[in-house]
This record gives sequence, structure tokens and C-alpha cells, in this order.
Amino acid sequence: MEEKDIKEAPVEQVEKVTKKKKENALQKKIEELDDKLSREHDSYVRLYAEFETYRRRSAEEKLALVNSAAADTIKGMLPVLDDCERAIKILENSSDSAAKEGTTLIYNKLTEYLKSRGLTPIDAMGKKFDTDFHEAVTQFPAPSEELKGMVIDVVQTGYLLNGKILRYAKVVVGA
Repeated sequence: MEEKDIKEAPVEQVEKVTKKKKENALQKKIEELDDKLSREHDSYVRLYAEFETYRRRSAEEKLALVNSAAADTIKGMLPVLDDCERAIKILENSSDSAAKEGTTLIYNKLTEYLKSRGLTPIDAMGKKFDTDFHEAVTQFPAPSEELKGMVIDVVQTGYLLNGKILRYAKVVVGA
């Protein structure tokens, strides 16, 4: 039996070594596949994040485009609003009540519609001159010391659209 044990010992050792090599090769393959899986997962997460950023940015751009178009449309309606204000001032001294009533009705409907879209007039009369909201057309000698640097007259009404300047108020400032 001793001879048999001697003959089998090298075979068993060879099998053990072969088995160890196979295990090492399989372990190496598992590590490679784990690394590859990690890289693929990382790539997927990055791609997903880029897509989400793209989707958010395109939605913001679309909203900005709609707001810009609305701002352009409302800005184009401001001269009509100015003309209605002038017509109401002229018709105050007129005896034609139907013209006054019709013009006031049109003016009120237009202003209500524009207010519903976020348009608000800039209240400038009697306020301190502020370059963030006012554009000085001219300076006029102030009748009193308190009116220096104040808005004495409003030549053209300014407007804000959703809190942003759409048109500066053109004013006369006391000097």
C-alpha cells in the first residue's frame, strides 16, 4: 500500500495544483466581471444624470421661450394701452358720454387682461427717482426743496411683467 500511496500522492498534488489554478483563474474572471459591471453601472448612472439634466434644461428653455413670446406680445400691446390712456384724458373734457364710456370700457378690459398675465404699472409719480425703474427724460427746477430728486411728472408709464422690468417709466425729475 505504501507504493500505491506514493503513486497517488503526486497525482493528488497535481489535481490540487490544477484545481487551485482553475480557482485562481475563476476568481480572476469574477473580479474582472465585477470591475466591468461596476464600470457599466457607473456609465449608466452618468448617462441617466445627463439625460435628466437635458430634460430639465429643455423644459426650462421651453418655458423661457413661452415667457419671452408672451413678453413680446404684451410689449406690443403697450402702445395701445398708452393710446387708450391718452384718449380717456382727452375725453374727460368732452361732452360725448358714449365715447367716454366706450373708451373706458375698452381700457378696463385691456388692463384687466394684461394684469391677469402678470403686467403691473410702475407707480412713479411723487416717488424718489430710482434708475432701476425710471428713465429720466428731463430735469425741471423743483418748486420746493422736498421735490429735489423726486419724480415731478410721468411722461410715459412704465410696466413690470411678473416682477421684471418690461418698460421703464419715462419721468421728469426735480432738480
